[in-house]
Amino acid sequence: MAGRTRIYDVASAAGVSIATASRALNGTGRMTVETRERVKRIAVELGFRPNAMARGLLSNRSFTVGLLTNDTYGRFTLPVMAGISEALIDYGVSVFLCAIEDDPALGAVHVDAMLDKQVDGIIASGKRIDRCLPVDLSNLPVPVVYAFTQGPAGSVTLTSDDFQGAREAVDWLMRLGRKRIVHVTGPESFASVGLRAEAYRRLVGEGAEVLHGEWSELWGHAAVDRLWSAGGEMPDGIFCGNDQIARGVVDALRERGIEVPRDVSVVGFDNWEIVASITRPPLTTVDMNLKALGREAGLTVLALAEGRPAEPGIRKLPCQLVVRESCGGGLRI
Repeated sequence: MAGRTRIYDVASAAGVSIATASRALNGTGRMTVETRERVKRIAVELGFRPNAMARGLLSNRSFTVGLLTNDTYGRFTLPVMAGISEALIDYGVSVFLCAIEDDPALGAVHVDAMLDKQVDGIIASGKRIDRCLPVDLSNLPVPVVYAFTQGPAGSVTLTSDDFQGAREAVDWLMRLGRKRIVHVTGPESFASVGLRAEAYRRLVGEGAEVLHGEWSELWGHAAVDRLWSAGGEMPDGIFCGNDQIARGVVDALRERGIEVPRDVSVVGFDNWEIVASITRPPLTTVDMNLKALGREAGLTVLALAEGRPAEPGIRKLPCQLVVRESCGGGLRI
């Protein structure tokens, strides 16, 4: 069955932008009578029915939302942006992305540019949950929502539930019958590292082994060398702090003739597709659901722009375990 007609479909058929289509349907904005009537006629022909939120858009809106980030590589911001765009497209709202790196002066320039464009709101995103962006976003004339970055007290901040995601990963290894589970993760200075390690220890025991290092395949490889050189009973399950570390672990185990998952089950964190899917065997990992986080951030900033309240504080969205071949080894759950 065909899906619901979106404003994107109306705009495409009418040969106009999404913002123009939205303004035409809401009776706002400057355009020719011919354009406005054409958009309305095509909307009727396609069976487009705007929802209540779309009908309630204020006439002085610019139909743009700014996305500000210091995540230069887009590892976290791109899926967040995809979720924002997906959530807002039916409301005729476009996303205006500005990358500020870690430059406060550049950040200030981009904030001014967003305000000049009269964005309806700003979403701040970053590359870790325990660091603020290097730009002051307080006392702006538009609402600000923080997604996967630290926000000030009293702000609306969205983040993935690292503790819950790690708990699911370790629980999965335990349900597979793994008895000697080790956690190989990133630097202790990261808040997410502490949350994941805490969940691991809650299940495995306070004396459970946690190895800290860099967020890299090289560290995953080195961690395996350290574990297998120490002597004693070797791990049969390794929970890794991210997918890059996990891939290094899997490669190092294979070089030692240790089969994954028959001898050792490995779980990563992030579900970074370009790493998890090409690991051999493909990597079981925790998806932080950043796209869903972006959708929530988009709808929240839209609600604030319309004058509707949003509860301040930190909202933790659940992660999801994605099971691939690096776990199991034929064991029954």
